[in-house]
Amino acid sequence: MNKWLKFSLPMLLILGLMLTNACAPAGVPPMPGPTLPPREEAAEEKAYPSIVEPDEETMERKIIKTGDITLEVEDIVEAMDEVAEVANELGGYVVSSHKYEEEKGTSGSIRIRVPADRFDEAFSRLRELAVDVPYESTETKDVTEEYIDLEARLHNLKATEVQYLALLEKAETVEEILKVQQALSNVRGQIEQIEGRMKYLERTSDMALIQVTLKQTRGLTEPWSASNALKSAVRGLTTLGRGLATGFIWLGVFCWVWIPILVFWLRRRKT
Repeated sequence: MNKWLKFSLPMLLILGLMLTNACAPAGVPPMPGPTLPPREEAAEEKAYPSIVEPDEETMERKIIKTGDITLEVEDIVEAMDEVAEVANELGGYVVSSHKYEEEKGTSGSIRIRVPADRFDEAFSRLRELAVDVPYESTETKDVTEEYIDLEARLHNLKATEVQYLALLEKAETVEEILKVQQALSNVRGQIEQIEGRMKYLERTSDMALIQVTLKQTRGLTEPWSASNALKSAVRGLTTLGRGLATGFIWLGVFCWVWIPILVFWLRRRKT
């Protein structure tokens, strides 16, 4: 009986090792070297981070708020300064600003970001700066689901990164090292992309964006000015001269049509 145990026990151990290697995950090259003792294997498994699923119920929702408002004001430059002051007082900042000089008058635009929880307050204060508000609109977009999905993918990729680092330490040949490094580089690239997108969603959901368009108002009656009257008269005279010149040019070009008709009409009238 003892002889049979001495013969069969090594065979069972060899068979168990063969089954273990056969069940190894596909795509991961077998690393040469001695098998870790049971205690070391347990310690290595504990070193890998566990994948934590985000809790959608307890997580704060990510809402992106944007707004667009048109203000009619008396002074564009002064209004732009007042809009920037509103953003600063609410804890926000100016993203960009532009001023346009046109024949019809001066106009401008300014984009500001304010804390999302003070979005309505910002709109209320902007209305107070205007003589009239011909247009305004607001929009909200819930990106909580996208953020949770990105967070779960980030956890998975970081766990994969740790596993590749462990494989890199075990790699012995140059080919094995290059394969693991390439896979590790791809994983880290995906991690950077996801982290960048998550930061963008966090920033845009925390700070709402408002686009402010500024238009200059014109009074019903403007004060009389001699210089303005003179300029208007000169423009009128110029317009009249251009009209007369255009008429003479047309008459000269089509004289071969109306002169024979005029001569024929005059002859008939004499007879």
